[in-house]
Formats: sequence, C-alpha cells, structure tokens
Amino acid sequence: MYKSAIAALCLSTCVTGAMAQDLSSGKWIDLTHSFNADSVYWPTADMFTQTEVFAGHTDGGYYYSAYNFAAAEHGGTHLDAPVHFAEGAMSAEEIPISQLVGPGFVIDVSAQAGEDPDYLVSAKDIEAFEAEHGEIPEGAIVLLNTGRASLYPDRESYMGTAARGAEAVADLHFPGLGLDGAKLLVERGIGAVGLDTPSIDYGQSADFSTHVELMTNNISAFENVADMSELPPTGSMIIALPMKIEGGSGGPLRIVAHLPQ
Repeated sequence: MYKSAIAALCLSTCVTGAMAQDLSSGKWIDLTHSFNADSVYWPTADMFTQTEVFAGHTDGGYYYSAYNFAAAEHGGTHLDAPVHFAEGAMSAEEIPISQLVGPGFVIDVSAQAGEDPDYLVSAKDIEAFEAEHGEIPEGAIVLLNTGRASLYPDRESYMGTAARGAEAVADLHFPGLGLDGAKLLVERGIGAVGLDTPSIDYGQSADFSTHVELMTNNISAFENVADMSELPPTGSMIIALPMKIEGGSGGPLRIVAHLPQ
C-alpha cells in the first residue's frame, strides 16, 4: 500500500519522534481559475455572481469591504463528490483528506486532444504513461493535461459553445476520460482524478459513464483545473481542498501543487 497522505507530505524533514512537513522550499503552482463573472459553468447551471455589501471607509475611520456570492456547486475549478453520480456515495464533507492530498501523476495528452476536441483518454494512454514512469500507486492524484486550460474562460473555444440552456448541451465539445481509462484508475486505487475541461466525461457524453464508474467507487473528480504545463509527470504533491458543503454533490475547489527543490 502506498504511503499515507501525511507520510507522503513529509517532503524532506524529520523531527524527533514525528514526521514533519518542510514546505518552506521548492515551488508552489496554483492550479485554480479565479472565480468571477466569466467563470465557466455548465450551460444549465447558475453562474457565479458577486454583489457588494460594503466597500469603503466607515464612520469609524477604517476601511471595510464585504461581498455576497452565489453559484452552482459545479462550475469554475471545482470538485465532483462521489454522490454527484452515485446514490449513497460520499458527499463533499465526507471525502477523507487522504483522497484530496497525494502524490501527483500528470498524464499529458495535449497532442492528441489538440487534434481531436472529443478525445477520450484511454487505458492505453495511461499504460503508456506507466511504461515510462512506473505504475500509478494507490492514493495518487492523477491529473490529465489536455491542453485546454489556455482556452479558459472563452466558453466557445473551451467547451464548444457559449450558449446557455438545455439546448446548448448538445453542442458541447471537449476531451474527457474514457470509460476504459476510468476502470484502470479504479483498479489502481487512486485518490482522485482531475482534468482541465468542464467535465471528466467528454462533451458529447450522453450517459456520463466515466462519472458513474469513478463515483460508484467513491473516487472524486476535479474539473476545470488550471494550467498544468509547469508540472512534471511525477514528483509533485497535489493538495485539493474543496468547500466543505454538508451533503454537497461538489463545490468550489482550491487546488495547488508543490514541487520540491
């Protein structure tokens, strides 16, 4: 069994009687798109809105600002909790931290996806990666780099259409993880999988079989992950902490990577 998340996070320093985490060196990479009015949401989902409560100098002489925000659970860089597509599976607040923090394995399929906007990452793609970098271990965070992050937040180029409403769903085009690839990752016992598109299933999916396969096995998905181009295939530590919404099927996600020196 692969190291626990806590042990894996011990990047270089040990102290007497305990493991310690040395995050003072190395490099941090933010894999999160900022939330704003341009954030990409599913055509049928409520968009992100932010309204000002107050911003300015108060009668007491100090500056103060506060805002309200509202949005669907699924939009921008976000989590799909297992209950999103599996009745009785884990909701957002039930996902253990050990499945949200772990060693990063980044599979680059940007060349293939660049030629085919409906590209499905297959078991063969994953096996080719493993042939070069070793088998993906239990507890890993697998990220699929399709190269789409550079198109965000232009919805037409990023997801195939800028239209809103149920009718627009038929016009969605973007890569995703194929069912055979999902089954292989379930076999590997990964902690979670993410990619730089609006959905772990490709845009033209009608049955969302990849969601179902992953989530009936209590594996979460991270969607609309930001630019992964600075990440190596292996050697990073991924930390992906969503809003802890009780009973939530997902929620906004802050995902970062740490690269040791």
